[in-house]
Amino acid sequence: MAEAIRGLRTADVRFPTSQGRHGSDALHPAPDYSAAVVVVETNSDDGIEGHGLAFTLGRGTEVVVAAIQALAPLVVGLPLGAVESDMGWIWRRLAGDGQLRWLGPEKGVIHLATAAVINALWDLRSRRAGLPLWRHLLACSPEELVACIDFRHLTDALTPEDALELLRRGRRGGASREAELVAAGLPAYTTSPGWLGYADDELRTRCRAAAEAGFELVKLKVGGDPLADRRRCAVARDELGPGRRLALDANQAWDVAAAVVATRQLAGFDPLWIEEPTSCDDILGHAAIARQVAPILVATGEHVHNRVMFKQLLATGGMGVCQLDACRLGGVNEVLAVLCLAALHDVPVCPHAGGVGLCEMAVHVAAFDALGVGGERGDRTVEWVDELHQHFQDPVTVERGRYRLPEAPGFGTKFCADSVRRFRFPGGAAWRRATGAAPGEV
Repeated sequence: MAEAIRGLRTADVRFPTSQGRHGSDALHPAPDYSAAVVVVETNSDDGIEGHGLAFTLGRGTEVVVAAIQALAPLVVGLPLGAVESDMGWIWRRLAGDGQLRWLGPEKGVIHLATAAVINALWDLRSRRAGLPLWRHLLACSPEELVACIDFRHLTDALTPEDALELLRRGRRGGASREAELVAAGLPAYTTSPGWLGYADDELRTRCRAAAEAGFELVKLKVGGDPLADRRRCAVARDELGPGRRLALDANQAWDVAAAVVATRQLAGFDPLWIEEPTSCDDILGHAAIARQVAPILVATGEHVHNRVMFKQLLATGGMGVCQLDACRLGGVNEVLAVLCLAALHDVPVCPHAGGVGLCEMAVHVAAFDALGVGGERGDRTVEWVDELHQHFQDPVTVERGRYRLPEAPGFGTKFCADSVRRFRFPGGAAWRRATGAAPGEV
């Protein structure tokens, strides 16, 4: 019997991070970091499975799980040969389904589900190759990677020929550059000190710890009370000193005019960027803000849901830092398109990683970008949130403010089986304790 995909296994996994206000910001005051988990099962003799996830904040995770299950008929039965050789066709099969596409297209819950499945297939490929995803992508030829990209609605900005040239040029330096990056690691910045729900004393303690741990850049959540924003920025700046950088993140809290005023009021704290200053969908608004707050950069991308929106944000100058999210885009295929677009516009890619499993994934994206697309540059940095890594089989690590490049096969997205059992919602032991219910009552 030919090797094929025999099924998709799903789980709704949630962690009660809201209890400590971890992850809190101006629009998400009490998130429970969660994941819609998918495992691709095969009939192959090696028993290797593919693991993917969609990051969520608690309520609604069950909707993403249902969307993943809706994709199953498009995936189950696919020969593994197609996964190995034609991920472009598989991506178009999922993202372009004539019925499911109506629920997007290429946005929202169905696109989150698409990302989870596509990333699980790339995880499967990487595991079967015995390589971490970033090395697996480097092992693919530029022609193979270009074939994975859907160029619909992009060719006015990026053609297959453009992408091929970028991918060929990005690999110059080869093995020596790779060895240097493995030895040095990727620069990381930390968001963990700056959640909006933290009291000033905790903010101060965490900023001090981040500085002592070697982080050169710390991100602070803003967008609440303006006086509180100024007070908290003063606390952070006092602890970080003049030698370290500060980034600000408003999480879409402001209208365009308010974003300009608020950013200018905080300019005295010398922020490197203002992140998501307004609606993630407001391309012209981002461009207007960028013009008026320069030289402070505008960073965005974690909620930008497809390559077409990235095309516009980059073309209009509204994106000074590209914070793509491998779970928000349609998985690795669409990430490849955005990496090429960012390189074309010479904009640094600093992947969003504030959430469960996202750090594990972001380091692969950033490493491949550094070695295969965008090249070495001093303004690249990858978000680090020191939460929940212990729940993954191959957790990513940061030492002295730098990501160590993963060497375990896959995309880093495989949960520990015990963590899935304990935190499966609503019946896992962690949630039975949280609700006070006896087994079987939830």
